[in-house]
Amino acid sequence: MTPAGRPLWPALLPPDSHGSDELCTVSAKGVRVRFADGRELLCGTSGLWNTNLGYGNEAIAEASAQALREASYLNVFRYENVYAREAAAALVELCGPEHYGRAIFSTSGGAANDATTKVVRQYHALTGAAQRKIVVGLLGSYHGLTFGGFALTGEDLGQRLYGVDQRLTRHVPPNEPAELERLMSRLGGQVAAVVVEPVLGSGAIPLTDEYVATLLRLRREHGFLLVADEVATGFCRTGSFFATQEWPEPPDLLITSKGLTNGTSAAAAVVVSHEVASAFTDAGAVLAHGETQAGTPVTCAAILATIKEMRRLDAEGMSRRLSALLDVELAALESDHPLVAGTVGRGCFRSIRLRGSDGAPLPQAEVPAVVAAIRRAGAIVHYGVNGVQLFPALTYTEADLRELMECVRKGLSAYAVQAVGA
Repeated sequence: MTPAGRPLWPALLPPDSHGSDELCTVSAKGVRVRFADGRELLCGTSGLWNTNLGYGNEAIAEASAQALREASYLNVFRYENVYAREAAAALVELCGPEHYGRAIFSTSGGAANDATTKVVRQYHALTGAAQRKIVVGLLGSYHGLTFGGFALTGEDLGQRLYGVDQRLTRHVPPNEPAELERLMSRLGGQVAAVVVEPVLGSGAIPLTDEYVATLLRLRREHGFLLVADEVATGFCRTGSFFATQEWPEPPDLLITSKGLTNGTSAAAAVVVSHEVASAFTDAGAVLAHGETQAGTPVTCAAILATIKEMRRLDAEGMSRRLSALLDVELAALESDHPLVAGTVGRGCFRSIRLRGSDGAPLPQAEVPAVVAAIRRAGAIVHYGVNGVQLFPALTYTEADLRELMECVRKGLSAYAVQAVGA
């Protein structure tokens, strides 16, 4: 029976934390979030990596409200709408119209990964290589919890328990070119696509230049499609609008979500190269994918307003300036706090790796206690691999960043005392 007063079943929280006012948000503005227990905390996660421009951007809110008033609900399910047309054109222009030609709208990163799997398999069927059905991901990657994205996610989150079909999925370790080479030598002719995050979301591990070069070379040699899951890295999180814009060659498909609407709508998009899109157009082929809430006026108005605001505010410049400040602050933290074993990541996408009192990596089971200690110290941070992750909004001031790092220090020290006492 549902406990009285606790009908909400939140995601990824243990049942004994359900109904806690300490974890129930009420409002947000700028880079601060107010909770039902009365506390206002500094957000160090950009609202689950969404609000790159901070909370409550007026231009995005007004564009969304206007679309709701003028159009309410329109869809792209056997129809088009002018908002979706304009947003698709803006995304293609943003990603690079010399290479990309079409955009498929979705409602989440996981659903967009599902759609992408369909696209790559159907593309090969249309081009005479129907045997190419295997999709390769990276160990430690995260591509969502829908059944298709869940199959591709490269960490164990209960796929076997839920009966997720992974027979046509393979995983290789990131930044180990030899392992990818070995897989392609065995299965290259059956691989439809390799899907990678430019920075792995769960561990904040950037792909090395050597690994990217190997991916691009193997794509030429074996004929698979290369997919960049930029759900987390897109919209200036690592500097450029998209991390793959700094690669020597672009991927065949690019997935974006999170920062796409500054977190204001359930939105995602798959941006598709001219070559891949042409295979469908030339054959008159229909892609069997559609989502009721994808490409709606409010979503597309938010996308257009987000792009406009990011350009107005020079989000790329803000990202690079904040990244340089993070370099300094994280180096200082690593040198002066005994729990900090190191830091990894790129741009405004960072992970702090911690160690226990025995010097070994902090057990993953201890990470929630660290996150809670930092929250009590005044800041929201995200769970990471053997530590915590920081995703500050690009609008952070130097004072905001100093405050965040002070909260991290206080929280880590409080956790250390608590761990010793336990």
